[in-house]
Amino acid sequence: MSRRLVNLTLDTLEDLPRPCRQCVYWELDPVSAERACATGDPGLEKEAWVSQTLLEWGSCGKLAYVDGMPAGFVMYAPPAYVPRGMAFPTSPVSADAALLTTAKVVPAFAGGGLGRMLVQGVARDLTKRGVKAIEAFGDAKPDESGEETACIAPVDFFLSVGFKTVRPHPRYPRLRLELRTALSWKSDVEYALEKLLGSMSPETLLRPVRPVAATRSAEN
Repeated sequence: MSRRLVNLTLDTLEDLPRPCRQCVYWELDPVSAERACATGDPGLEKEAWVSQTLLEWGSCGKLAYVDGMPAGFVMYAPPAYVPRGMAFPTSPVSADAALLTTAKVVPAFAGGGLGRMLVQGVARDLTKRGVKAIEAFGDAKPDESGEETACIAPVDFFLSVGFKTVRPHPRYPRLRLELRTALSWKSDVEYALEKLLGSMSPETLLRPVRPVAATRSAEN
């Protein structure tokens, strides 16, 4: 089973689950989102948001594929790009953090560690860009969620991948993941291998390996 992680782009946007592809819960303020769903084209609005965020800020999502099939995704951006974030009772998001908005794993692929893989991918991306932490609003009562709040990931998901509650609330607590904590998930072997490969030039990596001469037997 092969797994890979790719950036969200206007091309890979089409691989989001259909309801998520048409959803602008996070991308627009509550009034504009309701108007877009009632009279406009929410899919077009989402595409415009992704395009603008990519142009002005950079990567704003990750998709996970298992054997070539879309299996999960996350989306994230600075709080200023996420109008819905200010509508939560536990807002605002900290100034040194990016806001992780949506996190979903396709049910058929649940339980395989894809959620952690996605969050770690976000952490590595944001660390390179100087961001200190990821914050998110979680749903403490997902079983009671209606269609509107289905876009909010359960608190248990965030806790399971290393987030800590920084502002409690009976329904929508705000959680935080320090990026140095997220990056420590990598095993020592993986980290050492990554450093080794990263220090090698392309010429070194492509250089043929000479066969090792056979060891002479004890008789010789």
